[in-house]
Amino acid sequence: MKDVSALIQENGAVQDRSIYWDDDIYLLEQERIFARAWLFLTHESQIPLPGDFIATRMGEDEVIVTRHTDGSLKAFLNSCSHRGNQICYSEMGNSKSFTCAYHGWSFGTDGKLINVPLENETYYNNIDKNRFDLRQVAQIDSYHGLIFATFDPTAPPLMDFLGDMAWYMDAFMDVPGGTELLGPPMKSILDCNWKVPVENFIGDGYHVGWAHAAALDAIQSPLTSMKGNAPGYEPKTSGIQVATEGGHGMGIIWDAAAALHVNPAYGEWIDYRTEMVREKRGEWGAKLYNGHWDASIFPNCSFLYGTNTFKHWQPAGPRSIEVFTWTLVEKEMPEELKQYLSVMNMMTFGTAGMLETDDGENMEGCTGTNKGWVTRQGKVYSGMGQINEGPHDELPGIVSDGIVCETSYRGFYRAWADMMSGKSWEEMSRGGSRRSIKEVA
Repeated sequence: MKDVSALIQENGAVQDRSIYWDDDIYLLEQERIFARAWLFLTHESQIPLPGDFIATRMGEDEVIVTRHTDGSLKAFLNSCSHRGNQICYSEMGNSKSFTCAYHGWSFGTDGKLINVPLENETYYNNIDKNRFDLRQVAQIDSYHGLIFATFDPTAPPLMDFLGDMAWYMDAFMDVPGGTELLGPPMKSILDCNWKVPVENFIGDGYHVGWAHAAALDAIQSPLTSMKGNAPGYEPKTSGIQVATEGGHGMGIIWDAAAALHVNPAYGEWIDYRTEMVREKRGEWGAKLYNGHWDASIFPNCSFLYGTNTFKHWQPAGPRSIEVFTWTLVEKEMPEELKQYLSVMNMMTFGTAGMLETDDGENMEGCTGTNKGWVTRQGKVYSGMGQINEGPHDELPGIVSDGIVCETSYRGFYRAWADMMSGKSWEEMSRGGSRRSIKEVA
């Protein structure tokens, strides 16, 4: 394997192509990123009742996430502590316990071993059940209903991990009634490295007008003017791109939250709620609420606020991912509006959506070319806008004018390099600088 310290260069602007292909690098990612970082699991709206559960993965570790009988959230490995068999084969449901199909060991919704068949006859009533509880995650927490967990007991609290990313997201997550994910999720498989879609969503405004030109023309929305990367782009007024500590980031197009929606009901909803957001979070909060976002939460969770798609890119090897897609909505929206947004999400960023298929082909291409040994010795570049980024007078993070730049790319790869180096949490810069939005209003 190549020297890890040389894989990311020029302050995150240059990446070695091997990071999208090599097996050894992928295995190291499982150890140093996915076994340590806070990882998205599900939304509380998906498991509201005691006994509700979903089966998912943290990296390639299978886990079960439950609502325990006391209402608390639990997550533990989906692997029997007896002989290692998978315990739960259902993707979601409600259950009082989980029983292994191999030898019948049963575990509660908190992962504790509760029954061993023939315990008296074969173990002579001399087995310490506490020793064989399922392996729990080290920490589990929720941010406005989004459930995250980490295997690392030394990881900072979730809100410190999210840092200023949570400060920005509060503009549309901390609304009256909160938000929810409409599920079950749509699922698909892409033959690409997990980092490629994360970097695409974290801030690739450059591809929108080019890769999606035909789709933008068909949709006929205010964003159609971007097709073909036509002249007239104004960085100072179009929006911003932000890299926050910890590898999170976003691009925001001002006044475009409802830009891809032909139904005026969504724009009316945004207008109706804006004054509530302004009253609670000030002018910047209202401006962020009215923007269209492309964003990623490090390491492998992304969303588009405005298009209302929420993505989880589950690694399945260095060259394959499983994609989970939900529709992100506000709970207090009328049911008809929720269903409209769900249909639009399917049409744009669902498994066969117009925009999803554009992106999927390019994501697979960005990975597959690295199969060649000579190709894989090269580098790729994300230095766009590097000389025009920096601290903002009012907003946290590293900010660049305009959405067509690669500021948040670089932030993501700096964090990736930090974690891959094996640094301790104390040695890494990890959020924790979250301010009240009123402080910058």
